[in-house]
Amino acid sequence: MILSEADALFATKSRIEALGKLIADEKLRRIDLSGLAGSAPALLFAALPQLKQPLLIVAADITDAGYLYNDLRNITDDEAVAVFPSGYKRGIKYGQQDPPSQILRTDTLERLSSSKKLRFVITCPEALAEKVAPRKTLASQTISLKVGQKIPMSEIVAELIKLGFNSVEYVYEPGQFARRGSILDVYSYSAELPWRLDFFDTEIDSIRAFNVESQLSDHKVDSVAIVPRGASESTEGVSLLEFMGSHTVVASPDPGDIAPAVANIASQEFSKSALIAEEGDPDAMKKVVDADNFLKTITGLRWIRFGVQPAPAGFNAEASLSFNTTLQSLYHKNFDLISESFTRFIADGYKILLLSDSESQANRLREIFKDRGDNISFTPVQPTLHEGFADHDAKICFFTDHQIFDRFHKYSLRSDKARAGKLAMSLKELNQIEIGDYIVHMDHGIGKFGGLIKTGINGRPQEMIKIIYQGNALALVSIHALHKLSKYRGKDGIPPRISKLGGGAWLKLKEKTKTKMKEMARELISLYARRRTEKGHAFAPDSYLQHELEASFIYEETPDQLKTMQAVKEDMESERPMDRLVCGDVGFGKTEIAIRAAFKAAADGKQVAVLVPTTVLAMQHYNTFVNRLGDLPVRVEFLSRAKKPKEVKQILEDLEAGKIDILVGTHKIIGKSVKFKDLGLLIIFLLYTTPSQRD
Repeated sequence: MILSEADALFATKSRIEALGKLIADEKLRRIDLSGLAGSAPALLFAALPQLKQPLLIVAADITDAGYLYNDLRNITDDEAVAVFPSGYKRGIKYGQQDPPSQILRTDTLERLSSSKKLRFVITCPEALAEKVAPRKTLASQTISLKVGQKIPMSEIVAELIKLGFNSVEYVYEPGQFARRGSILDVYSYSAELPWRLDFFDTEIDSIRAFNVESQLSDHKVDSVAIVPRGASESTEGVSLLEFMGSHTVVASPDPGDIAPAVANIASQEFSKSALIAEEGDPDAMKKVVDADNFLKTITGLRWIRFGVQPAPAGFNAEASLSFNTTLQSLYHKNFDLISESFTRFIADGYKILLLSDSESQANRLREIFKDRGDNISFTPVQPTLHEGFADHDAKICFFTDHQIFDRFHKYSLRSDKARAGKLAMSLKELNQIEIGDYIVHMDHGIGKFGGLIKTGINGRPQEMIKIIYQGNALALVSIHALHKLSKYRGKDGIPPRISKLGGGAWLKLKEKTKTKMKEMARELISLYARRRTEKGHAFAPDSYLQHELEASFIYEETPDQLKTMQAVKEDMESERPMDRLVCGDVGFGKTEIAIRAAFKAAADGKQVAVLVPTTVLAMQHYNTFVNRLGDLPVRVEFLSRAKKPKEVKQILEDLEAGKIDILVGTHKIIGKSVKFKDLGLLIIFLLYTTPSQRD
């Protein structure tokens, strides 16, 4: 079962009609929805019919907003949901702008102006405190283009320059464009990927999104809106509430906390923070909404309050609906407890839905029940939600596998993928870290791991990770934010410098590193672009000798070996220069692949260089090559510091004369004195060791 189908079991026709009737009555300004636990609000809202304006859902913070955003995306689709975060790292008070978040903000504003499919905007008070460009300003700064439109490329380029876009050789970040012949690449601040416009004379022939790293096209679109940087932040702007209009309906678990939180950010005392001038945007506080105007605007809107408990008296609810749901129990992987609980639910007539992101997780749980001898049936549902719950009126349990197996559940915003990286910490790695070990937080920098502690949040126990910074300052990080942590990886035996919590040094270091990485990426993109235009030697198809060599292999090839070898041969037989990485564990068969590729090159009259990291490995590989190619008409030689000067001299002379087909050696083979007559293939063996192996 898919999640949208499961949604109908909770958001029944009668429930949706009752809520829809309340929302349709514009005289009702305050509606209360109580008894909604876990991810029940997401299921309920997802089933609502489209309103005059997208429903604005204000969560307590960006973490809650992120989970709700992911829940709604999983139930509906990407086009129906948008997220509106703060445009600054760690909030506007630190003044450090966050380009990925600015993309999300601009994307939301553009979709609010143009998309008829957008149904939900998820945000938090910190994001609402920042001004946005008014609708008229956004419209005047938006370049709308579509396939088939006749417009000179030069006209678009002139408008891009006017809006502050920079001309570059290759586009790699928002605010850039690149022109190459009939192709115009543009990276808008309202899209996760840049756009590639292909012109036929003055007509836009096609528009595609493309990948920044590979510069290859990703998918086609019919139209695009190109928006500059200033849309998501403005010193002369308006609040998001004003941007959306007076017909907006706001839903929040804590309506009374929103205005005070925004007022706190906009307060005079707050705006004097020295961090603004020290770390980033000096105009940051000018981009904060006026607290009085915000309060006036927010008070005039219609509200839906949702949560487990009824609304507080101060909310003044004019109508209400009550539900009967409770949070999924904490089982802590205790399958005796899980079995007992599930059995009791089934006996009471409940239907159990197991929500997961993969079928294998449901199968795993099913096998565990089977091995235990438990007679428990459940319906697998994909994908998952953030928090499971039981609906006692409909007698349905929406239980999540990550809560059953005690795995942290990570939310992701669309543009957050690039920031998460591959160094994110897992629970398994966290359990291996000892108190006092160095740990890195994406936003706060390097600190010392202080262990796991339990604390109460909203009346519920929550495990937190304690990190100690300079001056014994503490940061408590939820285990749901593990994607922001990584184990410190530095030079062995050299302790790092502990960061100052709330200081600007870490952010400056990240920005400096980011700049250098961009420069490196720019050089690599340019290099690979030049390689793609180069023409290399296309090797001939396999000869009978190649078939004879491969048939003499004493082991049966694995499917991965066959697939990799075929890919290598296709590369070699192409006119494009080959650049391929073959990666695998010990025993995978990498050396055999290298031998076959080397012989294919030698059989076509080209020489081969085999570079290995150590003298010992050079000798081992030389012996392996000789043993495999001994009966075939090729000459293999070995060059390293272990060779005598006389032997080296003779090898170099024969190599330059073309009498040696394959030369195996250490870095010595790339010396100035080494000259190949006709080098056609370079094979490099890399040696990787883990820290424990190095020790």
